[in-house]
Amino acid sequence: MARDVRGRPPAGPRPRIQAVAAAVAAVFVLLGVLGFIPGITTHYDDLSFAGHHSEAKLLGLFQVSILHNALHLLFGLVGLVLARRLAGARLFLAGGGAVYLGLWLYGFAIDRETSANFVPLNDADNWLHLFLGFGMLALGLLLSNDVGTGGRLDSPLDRP
Repeated sequence: MARDVRGRPPAGPRPRIQAVAAAVAAVFVLLGVLGFIPGITTHYDDLSFAGHHSEAKLLGLFQVSILHNALHLLFGLVGLVLARRLAGARLFLAGGGAVYLGLWLYGFAIDRETSANFVPLNDADNWLHLFLGFGMLALGLLLSNDVGTGGRLDSPLDRP
């Protein structure tokens, strides 16, 4: 197989999983930014740093705080970095899906009127986390199974 000066295979089209991971990450960045825009976030004057007392709602539906928006931004930026590599894209989608399923369970287990609801979360957030968790996990595990994990394609493990 041809290699470039640094010994890497020549650049070709990105595997679909990397493009999907980058798109998902970009949506998280966008949501993090939108959470700071009055009008898109209703009751913007009630936006607090953290905790269940924040009455601000992204798109009038999802309860948010400054911390919640910052976490969306950070998660999206990390996803954009990870999407540059095949293994990173899989990690972002599958690992992020597992994290969101855990967050969904956490959202249903806590009492929403206590300090344990520090992100904050409401019913709309919980259902979105369930959808994101299964969706990202499925994408990370099933998308582009015909593509390797980023190792050398010219020396498969089943060859002597």
